Amino acid sequence: MSLIVKICGLSTPEALDVALETGADMVGFVFFPPSPRNITLATARALGARVRGRANKVALTVDAGDELLGKIVDALKPDILQLHGSESPERVKAVRQTYGLPAMKALPIAVGGDLDRATRYASVADRLLFDARAPREATRPGGLGNTFDWHLLQHLDLDVPFMLSGGLDAGNVGDALRITGAAGVDVSSGVEHAPGEKDLEKIRAFIHAARDAAARMSVQQVASPA
Repeated sequence: MSLIVKICGLSTPEALDVALETGADMVGFVFFPPSPRNITLATARALGARVRGRANKVALTVDAGDELLGKIVDALKPDILQLHGSESPERVKAVRQTYGLPAMKALPIAVGGDLDRATRYASVADRLLFDARAPREATRPGGLGNTFDWHLLQHLDLDVPFMLSGGLDAGNVGDALRITGAAGVDVSSGVEHAPGEKDLEKIRAFIHAARDAAARMSVQQVASPA
C-alpha cells in the first residue's frame, strides 16, 4: 500500500495548488471557528472546485451537527469526513450513513491507555487518525504542533488503516513513519510560518520527505530476508 500524504488546514488557492502539484493524496479543509484555519462555506466551494479530482477532499469538523454537516457537504463536496471532536462510535456510524461518505475519526493520544478506544471506532470508521492530545488549557482539539510517543503505535493491530498527525514536519516525518508504520501522515502547523498561514516551501518539503521515507522503507523491506 502506498503512503497517503494529507495536507490539512488549507485556506488559500496558492497553498492548495502547491499541495496538489507536489502530489498530496488528501487536502483538508477546517470547519471550526476557533481554529485559525477555519474557512467559510463560500471559500470551501471555491477551493473544492479547484481540486478537480486531483486529490481527496477532506472536511474536518468538531462535534458538528447535521445542519452544519449538510451545508459543508453541499459546499465542498468532500470525499471524506474527518470527525475531530468527541464524537461517539454511534455518532460516527450515523454520520457515515446519513451522508454516504467515508469517515475518518481522530483520536487524541498521550499514553498507551488512550488506544483502548481504537477498536471501538475501528468497527464504525473507515480510517483512524492518531493525533497528539491537546493540553488541558487548549481551546481546541488536536496536536497543536506537539508530538506524542510514536512507539505507542508499534505493533498496533486494527481492522482499518490509520494515519499519524501531531507535530509532524519535514524533519521528523521519516522517523515517524519508520517507528509507527502508519499508512498515512497528516500535517498542518508543520507546514506553516504562522498559525493558519501555510508556507509553500514547507508544503513541498514535507511531501518530498514523506515520499522519500516511504521509498526507503519499501526498499529495505524488499531487501530484508523473509
